[in-house]
Amino acid sequence: MTDELFLSFEEHPERGQQRRRHGVDNNRGRNNKKKKKKKRGRGRSFLALFLTLFLLGGLAGGAYLGYDKIKSFLVTPDYTSAAESAEVEVTIKEGSLGLDIAKALKSADVIKSEQAFIEASEKNADARKIQPGLYKLRVQISAADAITMLLDTKNRLVNGILIAEGLSTFKIYKLLSEKLGISVTDFKAAARDPIALGVPAWWFKREDGKKESRSIEGFLFPDTYEFPKNVTAKEALSMMVERFLKLTGDMGYADKAAALNISPYQALIVASLAQAEAGNADDLGKVARVSYNRVFSEKAVAEIGTCHCLQFDVTVNYSREMAGKPPVHSSDLTQAELTDSKNPYNRNAKGLPPTPINNPGKKALEGAANPPKGDWIYFVAIDKEGHSAFSATHTQFCKDNQTAVKNGALERSSC
Repeated sequence: MTDELFLSFEEHPERGQQRRRHGVDNNRGRNNKKKKKKKRGRGRSFLALFLTLFLLGGLAGGAYLGYDKIKSFLVTPDYTSAAESAEVEVTIKEGSLGLDIAKALKSADVIKSEQAFIEASEKNADARKIQPGLYKLRVQISAADAITMLLDTKNRLVNGILIAEGLSTFKIYKLLSEKLGISVTDFKAAARDPIALGVPAWWFKREDGKKESRSIEGFLFPDTYEFPKNVTAKEALSMMVERFLKLTGDMGYADKAAALNISPYQALIVASLAQAEAGNADDLGKVARVSYNRVFSEKAVAEIGTCHCLQFDVTVNYSREMAGKPPVHSSDLTQAELTDSKNPYNRNAKGLPPTPINNPGKKALEGAANPPKGDWIYFVAIDKEGHSAFSATHTQFCKDNQTAVKNGALERSSC
C-alpha cells in the first residue's frame, strides 16, 4: 500500500468532487451523525438535569424534615406560660436540690421538662434560695416563671409549726394535735414503734449494761415544720425523726460519742439532761460534763459521798409526765417521790436514766457530744439571765449559792 491512501481530500480535491458527483458526500454523513449525536446528547442532558433537580429536591425536603426532627431534640422542651392555667399544689421537700425540685414540678405538670428547670436555674442565681414547703403554682408554665413563683412568698402555703427545744414527746403530741387536728392517741400509737418511724435499731444500744428501752423520746428534733395537707401522725413524726438523723449524721454524732466511750444513745440522754438543766445556751456543754462526771467519775462519787447517780429533779418530773401527771417545781416534789426506788428516773437511780427526758436541740446535742473538759460536779444559776457557776467542791458550790441569792437568781441558798 502506498502513502496515497492516507492523503486527505484536500490533497486530492478532484476525488472529492467525483464522490460528490456520484451522490456521495462523506462530510454530510458525518454531519448527520453529529446532529443525531447532538440530539441524543441534549435529551440525555435534560434527563440528567431533571433527575439531579429531583434528587436535590428530595434531599432538601428530607434534610428539612430531618432538621425539624433534630431541632426537637436540640431545643429543650419548655412551656410558654399562658395567661390563665389551672392551679396546683406542689410540696418541695426538705433538702431538695435543683433536680429534686424539677422532678416535683414535672410530676405536677407545672413544667414541661426537668432540663428546662435546670437551665432556667442556671440563669437565675436566686433559684438556690427556694425554700422547702407547700406552694400553690400554675400548671404548664415556663420553667423561668415556675422559679419566679417559687421565690414569691405569696405562693407559699405556710403551715409552720414551731417545736421548741426541750419539749417532751407528751407536750409535742398535744401541740401537734391542736395544730393538725390529729388526736393525741394517734400520735402515741404511731410512737410505739420508733423503728417504723425511721430510727435505726443501733441507736438504742448502750455501753453501760442497762437494758435497751426503745422510746421515740429524744428523736423528735425541735424545729419549725411545714407539714403537708392531710399528713398522718406517723408521717409527721417520721419527718421529725428524719431531720434528727440528718443533723446527727452531719455532726458525726456516733463517732463523737465513741470517743467518749459511750453509745450515741447515752450521749442523747445527756443532751436531754443538759437541755432541761441549763438556764443558758452557753452552759449546755458544761452541764453535760457535770452529768458525765456524776455518773462515771470516781472522784465525783467520793465528793458527793453517794452512788454514781445524777441527783437531778428533772428526771423525776419526766416520770410524772409518763404517768400522765403535770410536771411541777422542784420544791413541790415530795421526798418520797424524789427517792422512790421503784422509779428508774428517781434522783438516786444509778447511772443514766432509761431514756432521754425531752427532745434536745442542736446546741445541746453538740454540748453532749463534745463537752468541755472540767472536774465540775455542782452548778447553780447565779444571774437572772440563767448563767450558772460550776464547781468541783461543795464549799465552792455554797459560795456560788450566796452569789445567786445576792443577784436575785435564788430566793435562798440550797446549802
